Amino acid sequence: MIVMAGRLLLAHGPALLAWYLAGTLGRYLGIQLAGYVGGYTALGGILLLPLAILAKLVSLVAMFLVLRDGMPRLGVIAPPPADGRARREAFRDALLSATLPFIAVYAVLGFLVEDVASYLSVALAVKVDRDTIGILTGTDVDTSGAVADLTWEPWTIGVVALAFAGRWAWKRWQAQLPRWTSVGATYLEGLWVFLSVYFIGEALGQVSAWVDSRQAIAWLGEARAWVGGWFAPLGWTWDAVLWLIGQAGVVLLVPLAWLTIAGVVYGQAVVPQGVRLRGELVTRARTRYSSVPARLRRRLTDIGAGMGARFRPIWRAIVLMWRGGPVLIGGYVLLYVILLLAGQVLRIGVTRVVGPQDFETFWLVAGTPLLLIVPLVIEPLRTVLIASAYDSTIGALIGAPVVESGHEESGHDDAESQEARQLVSEREVEAERAADTVGQEVGDLDGERSGRV
Repeated sequence: MIVMAGRLLLAHGPALLAWYLAGTLGRYLGIQLAGYVGGYTALGGILLLPLAILAKLVSLVAMFLVLRDGMPRLGVIAPPPADGRARREAFRDALLSATLPFIAVYAVLGFLVEDVASYLSVALAVKVDRDTIGILTGTDVDTSGAVADLTWEPWTIGVVALAFAGRWAWKRWQAQLPRWTSVGATYLEGLWVFLSVYFIGEALGQVSAWVDSRQAIAWLGEARAWVGGWFAPLGWTWDAVLWLIGQAGVVLLVPLAWLTIAGVVYGQAVVPQGVRLRGELVTRARTRYSSVPARLRRRLTDIGAGMGARFRPIWRAIVLMWRGGPVLIGGYVLLYVILLLAGQVLRIGVTRVVGPQDFETFWLVAGTPLLLIVPLVIEPLRTVLIASAYDSTIGALIGAPVVESGHEESGHDDAESQEARQLVSEREVEAERAADTVGQEVGDLDGERSGRV
């Protein structure tokens, strides 16, 4: 995994940096544009805000797909498309499939709330400027339709419903529509998922605040204080368990979530054999379902297929990680956490190198470009780590009857398993030779430069 990550970084580092910077710039411009329009009309601002999130999604998917040519195991099972049209279709499918899990992870990490806060700040600043100009010039400026907050109201519910209906209609009549309409479908998917995830997060926050204010939580705190006063080691154990539960999200769930997103992006052509549910309850449920009239079963199947299409790639990625085994996934999580630690150390190092400076005259001006050094270093490393972990997971399953290429004619006998392993070995040798060639060219250039000096 580490060796492959190094090869991918050496071969595609500049492209990863370019796509990351493009996504960061697109996110900033999207928030500024949505905020400016939101200062005039709340509806227009809400309709434009998803463009900022989609800019990050496009850059992330592009970063993953840039690395696909250098992933030998994935290339054996699902070779990358050769012609431009197939690549564009693969990019579109990856965008549509990754929208839901990406925005969910985006919200869990706090970026969604941060984007909404930035949007509201810009919109309110524009609204205040308009009111001020109206007061100074003595004109009547109507700012009643400007954004004041982002809440769950009838018109926002209508926006979600219309966006979902438009996305469903595009999927149903996709074959009869021009190819460029896929851009609108991606936007509609991002719009309804963004609003739904944001409002669900706000509702869960209100529920959590309500639970924290209950008397039972106060009794639980008093019980913790009593236990700690009666026997201190029990209090320490209590605190340690709560701390571990709180850290589990960062240590385990976040890296696995990003690996799931990579599985969704790459998983359009890799289908792991699912986990089969067995037992008396499952058998009884299937028997009762088979007794339902055929026409009703077809309608239920259509509805379930439409809703499950968004979650099926996520489930496949989770199953693939499960098939990879705990050692491989545990090693990836460990490397991910080490990378997070390196990012924090680098951030501290940047501030120490700069030294104490005035906030208003220095940090407000130079803070953003200086601290941008950290993601410029960490994000390409994280991307290649996630991609190499996914490719290693595929490699752990090469030759086993748990991975299908998506083609009906592909079999899984011993001869084909051996052929798959041989192809992987050949691709790894080619990747190693390519990395050595790049390293020699860099060394030659360094030699020429030193000779000129």
